[in-house]
Amino acid sequence: MQVEIAPQAGADYIRPFQIEALGIRGRAVRLTAVADEIIRKHAYPEPVARLLAEMLTVSAALASALKYDGVFTLQTKSDGAVRLMVVDVTSAGAMRGYAQFDAAAVAALPAEASVPRLLGAGYLAFTVDQGEDTDRYQGIVELTGASLVECVQHYFQQSEQLQASFKLAASRQGGTWHSGVIMLQRLPQEGPVGESSATEIADEAWRRAVTLLASCTSKELLDTGLPLDDLLYRLFHEDGVRVYKGQTPRAQCRCSRHRVESVLRSLPQDELKDLEVEGGLEVTCEFCNTHYRFTLAELAGEAAG
Repeated sequence: MQVEIAPQAGADYIRPFQIEALGIRGRAVRLTAVADEIIRKHAYPEPVARLLAEMLTVSAALASALKYDGVFTLQTKSDGAVRLMVVDVTSAGAMRGYAQFDAAAVAALPAEASVPRLLGAGYLAFTVDQGEDTDRYQGIVELTGASLVECVQHYFQQSEQLQASFKLAASRQGGTWHSGVIMLQRLPQEGPVGESSATEIADEAWRRAVTLLASCTSKELLDTGLPLDDLLYRLFHEDGVRVYKGQTPRAQCRCSRHRVESVLRSLPQDELKDLEVEGGLEVTCEFCNTHYRFTLAELAGEAAG
């Protein structure tokens, strides 16, 4: 196995890999400080926090498998207790995310509530935004599946016509959130398309990879003392797993006082006056929960008194 040593390969890291003998490529992701920092900024009930930790990790895997220069966003919008979840990942590895939920509806659910009970009916959206000079790509599918990864797998089957399989886990250990995922993607078949023998071989290789992935335990996936490279070797060494240079993600919101001020300055003065409360306007970033306060004088460009 080709190995590139990562400075934080046990904690927050995204490791691309390929199983050449099986025609499989994949991503192994583990988030500890990143997931915990993003979740700690909000008072999420445990089921919501766990679901967001899972979504952060899946988003990191999906984003790292794309070639883009901008922002990748994974979003759910539904009519359930958790009405909205949004995670975005920049091409430089900055991550952020948040959830909107009905606290009473979540409290009425069991602690281990399934994704359908948490989210209800709605959709899952994948978006890649590379700036004003390029067309934004977006794929949307109905939320279908008993878990987040089943919903994502449904997207691949419906929108990309690709087979994908995931092993995903998230839990709070010692007060800190840990999450991890291994994602497998089946590569296009080599050889003549439609040749039955080649198709059968490729199908059997895919089944073998999925079976090996299923043998991975949640404990292994979340164990920061077990480097991702060692875990991949443990699972796939018989078929020649090859790893490639990875990425260290980080928790980082893109909000700033300047950005918020620019948005507010673009609003009509009468609308700003309607938003004024106790002599000022308060804005809270939904991602990082940072509070910003402005006076009308500041937004009008006048010197604050």
